Amino acid sequence: MRRIAVLGATGSIGESTLDVIARHPDRYQAAVLSANKSVEDMATLCRSHRPQYAVMGDEAAADALKAALENVPEVTVAAGAAVLDELVSAPDIDTVVAGIVGFAGLRPTLSAARSGKTILLANKEALVSAGGLFMEAVKQGSATLLPVDSEHNAMHQCLPIDPSGRPEMSNVEKIVLTASGGPFRGRSRQSLDKVTPEEACAHPNWSMGQKISVDSATLANKGLELAEACWLFDRKPDEIDIVVHPQSIVHSMIRYRDGSVLAQLGQPDMRTPIAYCLAWPDRVDAGVEPLDLVTAGRLDFEAPDLDAFPCLALAQQAITRPGGMCVFSAANEIAVAAFLAGTVRFTDIDRVIESTLADVNLSEPQSLDAVQALDQVAREVASSRVAALSSGL
Repeated sequence: MRRIAVLGATGSIGESTLDVIARHPDRYQAAVLSANKSVEDMATLCRSHRPQYAVMGDEAAADALKAALENVPEVTVAAGAAVLDELVSAPDIDTVVAGIVGFAGLRPTLSAARSGKTILLANKEALVSAGGLFMEAVKQGSATLLPVDSEHNAMHQCLPIDPSGRPEMSNVEKIVLTASGGPFRGRSRQSLDKVTPEEACAHPNWSMGQKISVDSATLANKGLELAEACWLFDRKPDEIDIVVHPQSIVHSMIRYRDGSVLAQLGQPDMRTPIAYCLAWPDRVDAGVEPLDLVTAGRLDFEAPDLDAFPCLALAQQAITRPGGMCVFSAANEIAVAAFLAGTVRFTDIDRVIESTLADVNLSEPQSLDAVQALDQVAREVASSRVAALSSGL
């Protein structure tokens, strides 16, 4: 029986993970669930999965959850980052699903790495903002690192893997990272000026949270995933190609030096990579409809449009600069939140990122405190840029 901590339980990754766990009660137990402030959703999950602990972001949310779970005494409710650090490090937790969106997910994911857990990594910021620190923590803690993102999971499935989960890369010539292109693929830059948050979140293939949906629409997510792939597979940015594949059937490819190209195909359903990681090196039923290639029909590939979607080009540049992706990620979070709130335009997102990268003094952070300090400076600069742009609307 594997005891699992699901961080970000009420998000799309958390819900998909709990769906897979529920299909295999003889193998997995959701022992710890965490959420920020979604009390009602968390209460529903606790009643269904009966975890030992439920951790909320603050005391007010925890008190509300305690009241909601008055008749579920086996669930201990707690609050705060320190409690979560302690729980993910506990000896009786085998696996940690790092599904908290944004910079907030970095600290508990580092704690899990230092404690030698099997980490199902869905939180991009652990690698994007603090890749060097995180990979060193994985090494020092002898943690097993398994990527949940469909693209990196596909790469993992197409590579020879050692018993610790690390890929063998000696015969690899190129990694090919696929992108759906999002809901605005094929549109001009000018036509994107007045798109709404609802339109940006209406992904044609995937069911995701608002933040990641907007990142997909701007192609910022491909920049974040490029940085992730560099750390996960020890590659330089020019050793990874990005291609747009609108059907989201081929999730990524590996090109070997002999000319062979291996691809992982599947339905656009996050339960597939989650089930792969939970069961690795075995396989279990994910509850996903089998892929019918005849029904799927044609598979198309094209180059990304960097003029219409400059976030990807900004990320490609930021990756080459010390601390650049930490600043990129922080500025993107601020800009996306402002767009979702209606205070800036969709096309302002990349403007906020570009100006923040230009205005922040970049350096490679050598500690978690340094990462947090650089992140905070970037957020302050990005927020001032948002304020200036919103005053012009």
